[in-house]
Amino acid sequence: MPSSAPAASPETLPARPPASPGSGRLGRIDAAVHLGFTVLIVASAVRYVMRHSPQDNLLVLGLAAVACALYAVIAVLAQRRRPWAVWMFVLVAVWAVLVISAPSFAWCSFALFFLCRTAFTGAVAYIAAGGTAAATAVGLFRLSDGTDLAMLLGPLAVGVLLTLIYDRIEHDAAEQRRLHAEVSLAQGQLAASERRAGTIAERERVSREIHDTVTQGLASSLLLLEAANRAWPDPASRQDLRQASELLRRNLSDTRSLVHELASPGLDASPLPDALLQAASQYVPDARLLVTGEPRPVPAEVRHTLLRVVQSAAANIKLHASAANATITLGFLPEAVTLDIYDDGAGFDPAAVAPPSDAGGYGLRAMRQRVEQLGGAFSVESTPGEGTIVAAQLPVRGEE
Repeated sequence: MPSSAPAASPETLPARPPASPGSGRLGRIDAAVHLGFTVLIVASAVRYVMRHSPQDNLLVLGLAAVACALYAVIAVLAQRRRPWAVWMFVLVAVWAVLVISAPSFAWCSFALFFLCRTAFTGAVAYIAAGGTAAATAVGLFRLSDGTDLAMLLGPLAVGVLLTLIYDRIEHDAAEQRRLHAEVSLAQGQLAASERRAGTIAERERVSREIHDTVTQGLASSLLLLEAANRAWPDPASRQDLRQASELLRRNLSDTRSLVHELASPGLDASPLPDALLQAASQYVPDARLLVTGEPRPVPAEVRHTLLRVVQSAAANIKLHASAANATITLGFLPEAVTLDIYDDGAGFDPAAVAPPSDAGGYGLRAMRQRVEQLGGAFSVESTPGEGTIVAAQLPVRGEE
C-alpha cells in the first residue's frame, strides 16, 4: 500500500521529527511493545520446551536467544537515536526461520511488526512488515499440517489491518506536527509584527514631538526676527527681539529634553551597570546598584529600554516618593535580563493611578509599553507608606 512518508535508505535511521504534544504517548507505546515482546517470548519458549524433546529445543531456543539479543540491541540503539535498520534486517531473517521452525513463537510477531514500521519508511517498511506476516502465516499453516486455511490467511489479514491502522496514526501525527509548526511560525511572525508596529509608533511619536516643539518654535522665532529686522531701529523691534529670545530659550529647553530622552550623553558607551547607575544618579544621587549573575552585553534595543525605565522610575522617585533610599538590581539570567527599582518612599495605590493627561501620568504607561514591545514583562508593586518596586524582565535570546 502507498505510504505518506517518503522513502529512505534502509541502512540509516530516518530523521525523527521535532517533539510534538503526542511524543510522550508514543514513548509509552514503545515501552508497552517491548514489555509485550518480553512476556510473549518467555511464554512461547516455555510452551515449546514443554511440548518438544530436548534435541529439538537446542536449535529453536538458540534461534530464540539470538532473536532476543537482536531485539535488545535494536531497542537500545533506537533509544539512543543511533542507526539500527541493518540490525532490523538480521532480526527479520532470524525471526522468519524461528517462526517457521517453531510456530509457538508466532505471537511475538506483533512486536516485530511495529519495529519494522519504526525502522523503515516507504516501500521497505511494507516489505519488512509483510515478510514478518508471511513468515508467521507459513509457520501457523505448517502447524496445521497444511489443512487449515485460516492459519494461512489470518496472519496476512491481521497484517493488512495493522498496516492500515499504523498508516492512519502516522498520518495524524504528521498532520499534528505540521499544524504545531504552523502555529509556532504564526506566533513568531505576530510577535515580530507587533515589535515593528511598536517601532513605527515610537517614530511617529518622536516625529510629532519634533514638529510640535522644535519646528514650531523655530518658525515662530524666525518670523519675529524678520519682523524686528524690518522695523529696526523702531522701539517695537526690541519687543520682537525679546519675544524671539524667549521662544528660542524655550525651544532650546524642549530640544534638550527631547535629545536627553532619545540618547543621553555618556550612557551608550559605558558598561550597562555603570550606565544604569549614571542614569538614576541624575535624579537620585544616592541610588545604589546591585548586579546578580554574570554581566554580559545585551542587544541595543534592550539596553535602551533598560536605560529609559531607570530614568523614568528615578524621576518618579524624585518627584513623588520622598524616599530616603533607592536600590537598583540588575540581574542576568541565561535567556533574560531583569531590572528591579526599589524605593522606601511614600508609595501609592497602583489601581488608583489617574490616566495620562496634560498634567502628566505617562511615565508608568510608557515604561510598560517599552518593555512589552520587546516581548518582556513589566510590573509595579506599591502600597501607600511602604515604598514601591518597579520590575521589568526582557528576553535576551542569545543575541549579543
